[in-house]
Amino acid sequence: MTAMPDRIRSAYTAEMAAARDTADDTARWAHLERAHILSQPYPWPHTRNHLAMLILALRQRDRREALGQVVRIIVAAPGSALGRYPEGNTCRTRAGLRTPMPMPADLARLTGTR
Repeated sequence: MTAMPDRIRSAYTAEMAAARDTADDTARWAHLERAHILSQPYPWPHTRNHLAMLILALRQRDRREALGQVVRIIVAAPGSALGRYPEGNTCRTRAGLRTPMPMPADLARLTGTR
C-alpha cells in the first residue's frame, strides 16, 4: 500500500472539512462524493469517507443509503488494498457498487488519471 500523496491528502482533507462545515445536505453529499473519489486507492481514508457518508445517511433517516454505506464500509479497505475499486465512482447507493464513473476534470488532473 502506498501513502496518500500530500497534494491528494490536502484536497481530500479540504473536501471532508467542507462537508463537515456546510449546513446544506446537498452540498455535504457533493463534498463527500469528491472526497470519496480521492480516497479510493487508500484503505483508511476510503473507509473514513464511508463512515461520514453513513453518519449523514443516518442523520437524514435514509435507510437505503445507510444500508448501502454499511456494505461499502465492509468492502472499502479490502477493495482499496487490492486495487479493486471503480474509478470515479461517487459511491452513493444510486451509483452501482462496482460501476466506474467519469471523474471530474479537476480531480483527474490532481490524481494523474484520464
